[in-house]
Amino acid sequence: MFSNKDEKQAIMNNANTTNQIAKGTYLEGNVESYGNMRIEGKVKGNITSKSKVILDASSHVEGNIMAQNAEISGEVNGKIEVSEVLALKASANVKGEIVTNKLIVESGATFNGGCKMGVSIKDIKIGGANASEGIKQGAKAS
Repeated sequence: MFSNKDEKQAIMNNANTTNQIAKGTYLEGNVESYGNMRIEGKVKGNITSKSKVILDASSHVEGNIMAQNAEISGEVNGKIEVSEVLALKASANVKGEIVTNKLIVESGATFNGGCKMGVSIKDIKIGGANASEGIKQGAKAS
């Protein structure tokens, strides 16, 4: 889909952008981005970002999240894979597996599921079939 040169250019152009799914919005389908994502609405599908994913307290995600960094204040039903730092804020409600390098959990956050920390996650893939493969292959500890 992209050559290495095209992909690097897209990353450089979009790394500082922020995509937003506003409160009151319902999206069904997978969302992929090289830039940051802020979600205040509801998403039914997988979310993949090479940057940071922020879920507002009003957000609800039913699907997997894969990102470099993430800050969760809303509700997630699915697997969360973060290559650097995952922060669960006080209003967070997570049901599913977490795989991350570092985890911050504020008092009041709810988490029900398995957790693997200090695990190296493979490269986050954007575009087509590679994105779903990245989530499946994401973190395999030895």
